[in-house]
Amino acid sequence: MLTVHAAGGPAMLQAAQQAAGEFADGPQLLAVTVLTSMDEEQLAATGVAGSAAEQVARLAGVGMQAGIRGFVCSPQEAAALRALAGPESVLVTPGIRPSGANPLAQRDDQRRIATPTYALEHGASYLVVGRPITQAADPSLAAEAILFEIAEALGIAPTE
Repeated sequence: MLTVHAAGGPAMLQAAQQAAGEFADGPQLLAVTVLTSMDEEQLAATGVAGSAAEQVARLAGVGMQAGIRGFVCSPQEAAALRALAGPESVLVTPGIRPSGANPLAQRDDQRRIATPTYALEHGASYLVVGRPITQAADPSLAAEAILFEIAEALGIAPTE
């Protein structure tokens, strides 16, 4: 997978899509929409009016016009983006925090977060989990707990 910022505009996205398409087994191109660390206040500070959801849809539309069918978005926008981009699209969702975690303690600099279950139920294809594992007292145990939660959300039996 290879990420490009959708805010780079149509010409950049088209060039990236064309370059990726030149390889027989090229990378899955992902257009980054709105960073999960941004909320409406942060967007407004950068000159973007409206909600994060509106900006995600706007940037995804630019990406789709360029032929891109993979996107990075927060779990909050996953369902709407899945409906917009279709079932074949790839949605990567960062800002994943395990259930049962203190939302304020687990938020860090992230503004639009959700549990693995929420993200998967709302259309995420892949989850990005960082700090809940890397900053845990026992990273291995934290990763196992998150994998168990993912397995439950997908309705599969977790392996021991």
